[in-house]
Amino acid sequence: MVEIERKFLVERLPGGLETCEARHIEQAYLCTDPVVRVRRAGGRYILTCKGAGLFRREEFELLLSERSYRHLLAKADGRVIRKTRYLIPYAGRVIELDVFTGDLAPLVVAEVEFESEQQAMAFEPPDWFGREVTRDPLYSNAALSQRK
Repeated sequence: MVEIERKFLVERLPGGLETCEARHIEQAYLCTDPVVRVRRAGGRYILTCKGAGLFRREEFELLLSERSYRHLLAKADGRVIRKTRYLIPYAGRVIELDVFTGDLAPLVVAEVEFESEQQAMAFEPPDWFGREVTRDPLYSNAALSQRK
C-alpha cells in the first residue's frame, strides 16, 4: 500500500474534541532506517514496515498477537511513544490529531491521508493547523522515538 499524507504542527486544539472518536496508541521502533514499528491501538497489535520518504511512501502492515507485540516491544530502539489520536471529520477527509503524552508532551501533530498527490496538494487545512512539517524528518514518529 502507498501512504500519501501531509503533517502539520498544532498549537491550539480545535473545539469539540470530546465528541470525536479517540484511540490511545503506544508504538515503538525496532529500526528507523528502514522504518520498522510495532503499535498497540486498542485491542489491535500491528507490525508496520515503511519505505523511504516523508510525503509518499510504501507501507506494509501485519497483525500481531499481544504476546508477539510484547516480545518485539522489549527490543525497541529509543523511547516508546504514547499518544491519544482523535479522528476528526473535515471536508470529506479524516484528520488524525495526535496529542503526545509523556516526555513528548505538549507536542500535537495533525496528519491527513490522501489517495493521490494531487488531492494532497489541493488540500486546504483548517485555520487551527499550524506550520506544515510534512517534509521535515525531525517530526516523523521514527525520529521522535530517538529524540533526546
